[in-house]
Amino acid sequence: MAPKFGTSGLRGLSIELVGSVSALYATAFAHVLLSKGMAKPGSPVLVGRDFRPSSPEISTTAMAALRRAGLEPIDCGELPTPALALYGMKLNAGSLMITGSHIPADRNGIKFYRPDGEIDKDDETAITGKATELAGDRSANLVEVGSGPDHAERAAQLFMERNQQILPAGSLRGLKIGVYQHSSVARDMMVTLLEGYGADVMPLGRSDIFIPVDTEAVSEETLEKLAAWASEHQLDAIVSTDGDADRPLVADEHGSPLRGDLLGLIAARFLKAGVLVTPVTSNSGIEAACGGIVKRTRVGSPYVIAAMNEALVQGETGVMGFEANGGLMLGSDFTVEGRTLAALPTRDCILPLLATLYASASAKAPLSGVAAGFSLPIALSDRIENYPLDKSGALMAFLRAAPANLATFLAPIGTVKSTTDIDGLRVTLDDDSVIHFRPSGNAPEMRCYVEASSHDAADTLMGKGLALLDGWQPA
Repeated sequence: MAPKFGTSGLRGLSIELVGSVSALYATAFAHVLLSKGMAKPGSPVLVGRDFRPSSPEISTTAMAALRRAGLEPIDCGELPTPALALYGMKLNAGSLMITGSHIPADRNGIKFYRPDGEIDKDDETAITGKATELAGDRSANLVEVGSGPDHAERAAQLFMERNQQILPAGSLRGLKIGVYQHSSVARDMMVTLLEGYGADVMPLGRSDIFIPVDTEAVSEETLEKLAAWASEHQLDAIVSTDGDADRPLVADEHGSPLRGDLLGLIAARFLKAGVLVTPVTSNSGIEAACGGIVKRTRVGSPYVIAAMNEALVQGETGVMGFEANGGLMLGSDFTVEGRTLAALPTRDCILPLLATLYASASAKAPLSGVAAGFSLPIALSDRIENYPLDKSGALMAFLRAAPANLATFLAPIGTVKSTTDIDGLRVTLDDDSVIHFRPSGNAPEMRCYVEASSHDAADTLMGKGLALLDGWQPA
């Protein structure tokens, strides 16, 4: 798996990113910032990281490369990705976040940020092109240990101050909330923040070993932990994040996770958003439930951000976006409790997490009841890991080649009613259930999304869909 850009950032095996590859891409990023006028010689560039074993080495290599390229690296330590982006916007500085997000520890990645927020697809192309151009330049591939001024505490504090003003004081008093800490960079911040809002907080599952938590396809092991903790400690909710804390996980009083797109919808109502941008993989009931304008995109925060920017250019206000994994982006400023919450055009886990807990507390209703009140179709997502990229590519080509191919492939499940291929292949069946196949953009995984009228029907559809994916072989 050679390092490449996926839905959000550069990803690859840790053994490939450690060393010259991270030096090369950090150098390429510096060249792009300088050439586009987003930095001047000597300008600061922030570098943050998650708790993966390989992240410190990649971080020091990147800082050395940035300094060789004429920029001043600032070490922001282990912190949430949205905290790094927020601090970068305050300092008008580009940023690098060393993280593989939710994927296993044998893989890692680099997320790139301009001074005004997350890079777009044009920037990805520019960075890739510059890396290709510099590949034969020994100085661009040089592996050295670099460092910079330590701004970890300042960056984390700015993010904490932002989140301490989102809800009314004491608004979570009376809730008993578990925090599944594992190896999340936000594990201590979440405890402090929730206690500050009056919640009775119980830290759970802290780990010195990196644990990959995928908030969009929660593992059976994690589901078992959540259910056991909820029962044992009589919790009202359990919250967590992925490794770099840009995706939220919120489980109800039974330990059952709420879908990320539901968290986004709850946040949209909390913010009274006028325009909501979300990928095609988010629940199809959002249009009817949100009360505002909904724009659909391909999967990946760059596509959501591009659509938010387009809405802003068109004069729209109250613009926000979220992905099915729950990561929420603010395209414009919002007024919350009389205070301005500034735009933050990158995925954030804290705002949707707080909005959801507040919905439960203010309604004096359990989280399961809050979720049920939205009357959305039952939607599930899962994945097959270690699904070869050539196999997923061949399958998607086969299914798109002719309607008969798709009809034959899905015959064990149902009859095709309609399709859309905004991203992957999303199929509505004759009973109005939905099945959506999409190769991951940053890992050798095949993702499957389903919607149905009941939990049992969705579970059955998911099982059949995964079995079809697993059993298919190229001719």
